[in-house]
Order: sequence, then C-alpha cells, then structure tokens
Amino acid sequence: MRISLELVPRDPEGLKAELQFIKEKFPAINTINIPDLTRFDLRSWEASRLSKSYYTDCIPHIRAMDFDAGRPFDLIEYLDKHHISEVLIVTGDEPQNGAKQVFPTTCIDMVTKLKREHPHLKIYSAIDPYRTSIRKEYEYVQQKLDAGVDGFFTQPFFDLRLMELYAEMLEGTDIFWGVSPVVSETSKRYWEKRNHVVFPKDFEPTLDWNIAFSKEALVYTQETNSSLYFMPIKVDLQAYFSGIFSKVLVKNA
Repeated sequence: MRISLELVPRDPEGLKAELQFIKEKFPAINTINIPDLTRFDLRSWEASRLSKSYYTDCIPHIRAMDFDAGRPFDLIEYLDKHHISEVLIVTGDEPQNGAKQVFPTTCIDMVTKLKREHPHLKIYSAIDPYRTSIRKEYEYVQQKLDAGVDGFFTQPFFDLRLMELYAEMLEGTDIFWGVSPVVSETSKRYWEKRNHVVFPKDFEPTLDWNIAFSKEALVYTQETNSSLYFMPIKVDLQAYFSGIFSKVLVKNA
C-alpha cells in the first residue's frame, strides 16, 4: 500500500524541514508528490530531486502547457539522471502574470507523447469528481486511459460513498485517492465556490471530523488494495497525522 503526502515546494530549506519531520514522525507515509506552482521558483522536478534524499518514491506534477508537444521533451534527461520514474501530468493553469510562455498542449497530448517517446515513465493523471457530471468525468478518464495513462490521483474526496461509486467505475485502475482537511468555514466556502465540492450532510469543518474521515478513507484503501494521498492545507501536521495514524493499522506501508 502506498500513502503519499503532497508537499508545496516553497523553497528548498522549508521543503527539507518538512520532509525530515514527516520521515521521522510518520513512517507510514512512503511517497511524496509535489505540485508545480509557477508562483514559486522551485519547480516540482527540482523539489523531487531534493525529496529523493528522504523518500525513494517522489512524483512531480508536470504541467502540459509548459511544453511544446511538437518538440523533444527536454526534461527527460533530468528525470532519468535523478531516478524520477513517475510523473503526474496535468494541463495546468495559465500563469497569473502572463510572463511565462505556455503552449496549447493538453494533458492527453502530453500523455500520448510521453508514452510514445519515453515508455519507461509511469504516468499518472488527475480525476476530479466535482469538475462536471460523473458521466463526463468518466468519459474523460477513458480518454486518458486510451492515451496510455498508468494510474490516477484524484482531487480530494469528502464522502466515502462517492469514493465507492468511482471505485466501481475505475475497477482495475491504479488509484491514489485524495484527502484534504477542511477545518474552517472560510475554507469550506472556498472549496464549494472554487472546486464545486458538495459536502456530505454530516460534514463539520473541524479537525476531529477530518481526522475521522481520513481514517475511514485509509481503511477503505487498504480494503480495496488502492493508495491514498494527503493534501493538507493550513492544518497542524502533527495533530492531523497523529490523529489519523494513532489507531489505524497500516498494512505493508
């Protein structure tokens, strides 16, 4: 079973401190995945190289729009040199300042290119249960599978029933289920407005509720032989992970 933590690479020193803390305190976490955020200087693949000193499995997010699908993928030498063999391909968001050049390369374009030119890479893509309708998301998932995707990272779930529904649709697929604590009314409104999340009726924006749900999701991934990743935002990692792992038997972590 793989349990991943998503870490935001603000700067090398802060990233190393977080990695050291997690490695020492929460050994059940065995994988790191890192988003590529244009507002920070440290790119995801550079942060993954730093993470390799702490974790064998490090998965950088790669923004498809940053690469011209008609030209060689010049990042491959860096990935191979640093033994980064797994990547998560996302289309990406337009840079806010407009200064960085981007291309009309979609996630599917990039997946198709990499699987054709660099088949040794294990490629993940994203699933967003709240993006559109379940049918449209399922059709998009099938397009990604046809392009050669090896597995998926989902946007965070807040309802085990919805996870079970997607698990039925994606049976046989390598999945990292996403979980993210939402511990304030402001954060809850953000998720509802920005990501169109529909929270379950019993949801409470408290640390206790989110710990309880995360533990349920962790047990579910064990039972379904899938994986889990945590995306903690503005939460005390010590309190959050201590609550999750205190009484959960993590098998083969």
